Amino acid sequence: MTTVADAITALEAAYPPALAEGWDAVGLVCGDPAQELTRALVCVDPVESTVDEAVELGAQLLVAHHPLLLKGVHGVGADTPKGRLVHRMVRAGVALFCAHTNADSADPGVSDALAHALGLTVTGPLSANADGRTGIGRVGELAAAEPFAAFVERVARALPATAGGVRGAGDPDRPVRRVAVSGGAGDSYLAAATAAGVDAYVTADLRHHPAGEHLAAGAGPALVDVAHWASEWPWCEQAAGVLRTALGGTVVTTVSTRRTDPWTVQAAGAPTPTGRSTG
Repeated sequence: MTTVADAITALEAAYPPALAEGWDAVGLVCGDPAQELTRALVCVDPVESTVDEAVELGAQLLVAHHPLLLKGVHGVGADTPKGRLVHRMVRAGVALFCAHTNADSADPGVSDALAHALGLTVTGPLSANADGRTGIGRVGELAAAEPFAAFVERVARALPATAGGVRGAGDPDRPVRRVAVSGGAGDSYLAAATAAGVDAYVTADLRHHPAGEHLAAGAGPALVDVAHWASEWPWCEQAAGVLRTALGGTVVTTVSTRRTDPWTVQAAGAPTPTGRSTG
């Protein structure tokens, strides 16, 4: 009999808890390790829609990238949004396991999955740990250089659609071959991407001032900003593969396709006025 504990063993071998940042909350959130496991669901966010999906599928395990209870809590009452999810999972017999910054740093991890989706051959971490293999982000290369505008289109085709889409900042004609990627929020690694000598940097949640100051410096890569959820969604198939391989096909493992990106509507702004005085 395959159990939830067997899945946890496989996931922690692939994404060692020791790689997690000190502030992070990873591992088993709720559920019985001794429970029989026949079906698992992998997602980015443990939210109402993915918990619903797990229950609908009859899964005994929900594997999520983002933690449900990242900050310390003193209770999980069912009168709170996260408490309701915990109660729903416990009642339905669904265990929740989260692999967050440990999956970000693992080799392979979240950024390897993103790089693979973009057609990159990974050459190493963007910000390496002492072992030189693990760490945040990845650097890789395309088979051949292409204009930055075409590369932005490549990113958009490779990732699931979101309301926010994909944005690029840089010369549309700039040749791009060497690329850095970092799944999730990555503007804290702009300097590392510049030091890596890449032509473009793909990440999520780029903020106005760090991006503008980076571009004004004139020495770094062009920037591609994608939705946080979309940048990490390719990892779900990687984690599902870990379970399928380690558990010998005894557990039906599904990747959630429910879009849990919080943004749902996009509208283009009015054209910027030109040739007129506003004084």
